[in-house]
Amino acid sequence: MGSRIFADNVLDGQVILVTGGGSGLGRATAVELTNCGAHVVVAGRRQEPLDETAALCPDGRCDAIVCDIREEDQVDRLVAEVLDRRGRIDVLVNNAGGQYMTPAEDISTKGWDTVVRLNLRGTWLMTHAVATKAMIPQGGGKVVNVTLSPHHGLPGMAHSSAARAAVENLTRVLSVEWARFNVRVNAIAAGHFATEALKKYPKPVFEGVARTVPLQRLGEPEEHAWLVAYLASPAGDYCSGAIFTVDGARDNWLGPYPPAGLADESGKPLAEERRPRP
Repeated sequence: MGSRIFADNVLDGQVILVTGGGSGLGRATAVELTNCGAHVVVAGRRQEPLDETAALCPDGRCDAIVCDIREEDQVDRLVAEVLDRRGRIDVLVNNAGGQYMTPAEDISTKGWDTVVRLNLRGTWLMTHAVATKAMIPQGGGKVVNVTLSPHHGLPGMAHSSAARAAVENLTRVLSVEWARFNVRVNAIAAGHFATEALKKYPKPVFEGVARTVPLQRLGEPEEHAWLVAYLASPAGDYCSGAIFTVDGARDNWLGPYPPAGLADESGKPLAEERRPRP
């Protein structure tokens, strides 16, 4: 089918590993990258959704490998298998993650550890393994970490807010430390996208979330995938240490602008009346 945005062969020859590739943003990313010519390996905890992703990609361009990124031995086996099959890893997309909604006072130690272990430890294990076993020996590569917007904190998700902030600072540090190896590290802070993951939250949250975005809509998964493809392409070769926020301006404002009561009948924001100069 090809990409709607990029040349069909812009990622030709690249091997890209995408975690959490069995659904949502990870699936859209895998499809887009393969349409751009890359060979993609999708990883996740269950084989069936990974196989479904592979079936959506051009024939032969997507491998599906089961891996729990929280487990170091499984991560090591995954990286070794990709290198055995494909010989290199050019880009790692740390897309796997998750959280559950609950007041901070109700978060148990077990619940905290579960979310931080997935979002922070899992990202670190994948990044460290791919960098040391593939990218540094081969002379370079790219890492794209997927985090969350808005950055001023997500009430009801204290555990995830803490873990994602840590991943963003890790992104900045590694971009400096590993620049000498030509390893470029960036993050994408994703806002609210129209994926199945949103539907797990309480109905009022799911139904009202688009109204919290200044653009007054959810993002399409392809819009996120396009940014990943851009960073993976030669256009992203000078990008490192950056946090790209893709959220319809949600990081800057809650809801539409102007807000209710602060606009005239035509919808124009109210303005201060100025006295004419003499």
